[in-house]
Amino acid sequence: MSTDELDWNRALREQCEYHWHHQVRPRLAGLTDAEYFWSPVPDAWNVHPRGASSAAIQGGSGDFTIDFAFPEPDPVPFTTIAWRLGHVIVGVLAIRNAAHFGSPATDYHAWEYAGDATTALEQLDTQLDVWLTGLRGLGEDGLRVPVGEKEPFPDAPMADLVLHIHRELIHHMAEVCLLRDLYLHTKGATR
Repeated sequence: MSTDELDWNRALREQCEYHWHHQVRPRLAGLTDAEYFWSPVPDAWNVHPRGASSAAIQGGSGDFTIDFAFPEPDPVPFTTIAWRLGHVIVGVLAIRNAAHFGSPATDYHAWEYAGDATTALEQLDTQLDVWLTGLRGLGEDGLRVPVGEKEPFPDAPMADLVLHIHRELIHHMAEVCLLRDLYLHTKGATR
């Protein structure tokens, strides 16, 4: 098969789908609330019940908020599984789903962050499904279209954004899996 015959849309989707179904999602099975909120270091950024955080900025529209600051401090605080999942759900997926695939507009302040691991995983599954469905709908030609003013590099083709989002998913979810391993070995927990 030559590269002229290669289905790039399928290849990009399968990169994400294979990693998700064979690596990431099985590793998230059984995520507990204790793991979700656990901080292995003091003063980590996390998701908190509204009013319980001392972070400079507390985003969220519901009963829970996510910590952040602008500009970010140096060094940036360590982040928990809850924070990392919130970032992936909102900043990596939901905002892009709204910008490119017709989902309702959202941002870090408008999102209702999950107060438990089960809800966070449901949000993650939903947003990933919207992303992959939207990507599938782009076909080959849609990957060549510029992303537009909703992105920092408006002239870049959609394929560049897809690669960026998949890189974000791969590395942040690897961090979440590592934190689960650290929790298991630190707390003597079992799965």
